[in-house]
Amino acid sequence: MPTARARVSSAVMTHPVRRAQAQELSDRLGLGGLALDPDPGGPPSALRTALVAWARTAEGATHHLMIQDDVAAPGDFVDLVAHCADRFPDDALAYYTNWHARNGAAARLAALAGAGWVRAVPEEFTPTLAIVLPVALADGFRGYATGSAERHDDELMAAFLRGHGRPALLAVPTVTEHTGTSSINGHAAQGVRLAVCPSESADARPLLLGGWVLEELDWLPYMRYGEGFIRLPGQDTTPAARHHFTWREALPRTGLSEAAVLGTLGSRGPAEEKQARQVAEVFGPSFADELWIHCLLLGVQARAAARRYAPGGGGTAGAAAIGGGTAATAAAGRLRAAAVSTVGPAGLPPERRPEAGREHTALLAEYSFAAVRCGERLPERALADRR
Repeated sequence: MPTARARVSSAVMTHPVRRAQAQELSDRLGLGGLALDPDPGGPPSALRTALVAWARTAEGATHHLMIQDDVAAPGDFVDLVAHCADRFPDDALAYYTNWHARNGAAARLAALAGAGWVRAVPEEFTPTLAIVLPVALADGFRGYATGSAERHDDELMAAFLRGHGRPALLAVPTVTEHTGTSSINGHAAQGVRLAVCPSESADARPLLLGGWVLEELDWLPYMRYGEGFIRLPGQDTTPAARHHFTWREALPRTGLSEAAVLGTLGSRGPAEEKQARQVAEVFGPSFADELWIHCLLLGVQARAAARRYAPGGGGTAGAAAIGGGTAATAAAGRLRAAAVSTVGPAGLPPERRPEAGREHTALLAEYSFAAVRCGERLPERALADRR
């Protein structure tokens, strides 16, 4: 592959108590050095350190990468970032998205649809564990954020990008990973926080450099604390932008009837019924039903997004957009599987996520995939019923 035209400088944002792991990360990836918290004894503030990191742009750089110290990334990460910056020179590009956030749900839906990138949900925090900005945008953020009383850089980044009318692009295949549950900035109460669509660099690179972009989310199913919700179109512009609508409340806006959705619970085959009982035994009947309905809605929307926006109207998820062929088809299949593998544990209340061991995670993935596939077929059945 030709050398990238973009010139990317970088910094690892860290606190002195994590200096050793930050230095190891910087050395391993060939990054530009450490950005240390300037007031390590002060009140916790990610923004305070982020401003130091964003000030470390190198002379001649076109883009600047800020990565946090508790992130794992492949050895070719900086090269991948540079080539992505060539493709999207004016965008903020986020390379990690939490599995339980609304942005995580957007990335999961995009993975199921076969997209390589998805536009972030405007009203939610912008994930900043590994993010690159054009240098001019980085300078603009520093000017915008300096002096702010906000301590969360991800919340302020979202507000800044909203002001520019262009939320970040989220990488759908996730080559970075969050490596721990501790949090200097007070996020430990959110429980285990991992990548939404974990992917090897070899699978991710073709999608990130050639995959299509899901710009329009329409309605978005997501889960929080064991319950299913739906983000409605334009919700970020309403006075109730922070309100969460349950799937029952929002369903009339989706074109689906509650009877059609609930009817799938009673029409599952023997294998799915067995999985549902097993999930209910471990995590409760309510969670089993909520997870099924959430994944059903993901399948409905992923298929709709692929038909509406993907090159050629979809086809094999992701493969057509990156050249097709057996390898591309296999990589797209692995991405779909990765996205579904995280939906069950992420949908649990934070205190229950540690209960999802390897055996339970496999069960949740099989059950969730059955619901996704049911959702991908649902529009055809519903249309046939109307006729």
